[in-house]
Amino acid sequence: MRLFSFTPLPRVTRWSNHIAKMNGHLMKNGSANETVPKPPFLIGVAGGTASGKSTVCKRIMEKLGQDNIDDKQRRVVCISQDAFYRELNEEESAKALKGSFNFDHPEAFDTDLVLETLEKIKAGQICKIPNYDFKTNSRLSTTTDIYPADVVLFEGILMFYQKEIRDMFHMKLFVDSDADTRLARRVMRDTRERGRNLETVLHQYTRLVKPAFEEFCLPTKKFADVIIPRGAENTVAIDLIVQHIRDLLRPGALRGDRCDTSKRTRHHSENCYKRPH
Repeated sequence: MRLFSFTPLPRVTRWSNHIAKMNGHLMKNGSANETVPKPPFLIGVAGGTASGKSTVCKRIMEKLGQDNIDDKQRRVVCISQDAFYRELNEEESAKALKGSFNFDHPEAFDTDLVLETLEKIKAGQICKIPNYDFKTNSRLSTTTDIYPADVVLFEGILMFYQKEIRDMFHMKLFVDSDADTRLARRVMRDTRERGRNLETVLHQYTRLVKPAFEEFCLPTKKFADVIIPRGAENTVAIDLIVQHIRDLLRPGALRGDRCDTSKRTRHHSENCYKRPH
């Protein structure tokens, strides 16, 4: 039985090249001892609905010691693609209330805003992330500030679909869970948290969610550097990913299961957003 799988070596080499470029940047601007801001390490996390993407991200943050520390000291943050659903027009809103709008289609997302956010993150700028109301299928008037971090996890069903977005990630993870497990999780989530009845959930899944997964999400699995079968249950794969992140951030970054935050000021950022439709 597979614990996890890596794609061929060239992808791993790209990570090493990234670190080499960062080190070269240090030397070009003086000496390696000088404090030069380094760009954040961007990790994309994709996978089908209810596959366990947000839980995997949560486990990674926990193991890096980023879950129960002061927000101002956080060096790893997580953003969800669910916050980037675009505004619906009147006709689309009516369909959404009936469960007939396809929220798993690429056109359901504000791709331009995702790209803009990633560019700001890469540049070390503060980002304002929309707050989305999944009961009304609309954005709230408020936003959440995401401040610069050393590692940024960006998870969502279609994070690897657009090439422009996909190419911005230094590491790409695909959470691969059994279809029956994903359906069971979605039914429980939507009936308990979204107030939807079983018939509507099943209708939406069979008519919209499953076909969209097969057409748009599953084909992007081939772009992943690491595939994680069974999601958050695969503790071996998660431990190896966490160790890789620690290695990338040394020296003076993560020590053991806690962070050395003495050299960096951290501001308020939320861990992750809730799961979507």
